[in-house]
Amino acid sequence: MTDGRVFTQADLDAMPDDGNRYELVDGLIVVTPSPSPAHQGISLELSIRLRQACPQALRVRTAPLDVVLGAHTVIQPDLLIADPATFTDRRVVGAPKLAVEILSPSTRLYDLNTKKSALERAGCPAYWVVDPSGPSITAWELRDGRYIQTQHVTGDETFSAETPFQVSFRPAELLH
Repeated sequence: MTDGRVFTQADLDAMPDDGNRYELVDGLIVVTPSPSPAHQGISLELSIRLRQACPQALRVRTAPLDVVLGAHTVIQPDLLIADPATFTDRRVVGAPKLAVEILSPSTRLYDLNTKKSALERAGCPAYWVVDPSGPSITAWELRDGRYIQTQHVTGDETFSAETPFQVSFRPAELLH
């Protein structure tokens, strides 16, 4: 029970190190379980592809890593691309260049709605969602302050992105 209290980053920092993922969205603390081995495998495969294509001016990072989008919103994308100037010793401050979520049954709606909306409001230029059950990847890009779906690619089709940098792969390659 919060008694109407809005949580802050200090409250988030006080959460226990218990294997759960704690995020702060619009002043509410959201708790999700740690990811499955399959989820982690997809994250690793995608991070390798992103790292190989990433220009030296940007960095690829994986969860858990707090991304501070505002005074009452701190999230942990599964993967992100950010300018190193936005890094502190503990977190990323401001919207990354790209945020990626890998869907799981417990986070599907949260990733597709709440997180997507928070990143859109914060001005994150690109948001991708990987669905292991397809496998598929859906990409949105920020245009005039709103996310517009730019791609939805499944299986052995080629996903090619230009934002935040040029990269291509097939969703099926991520299932190892």
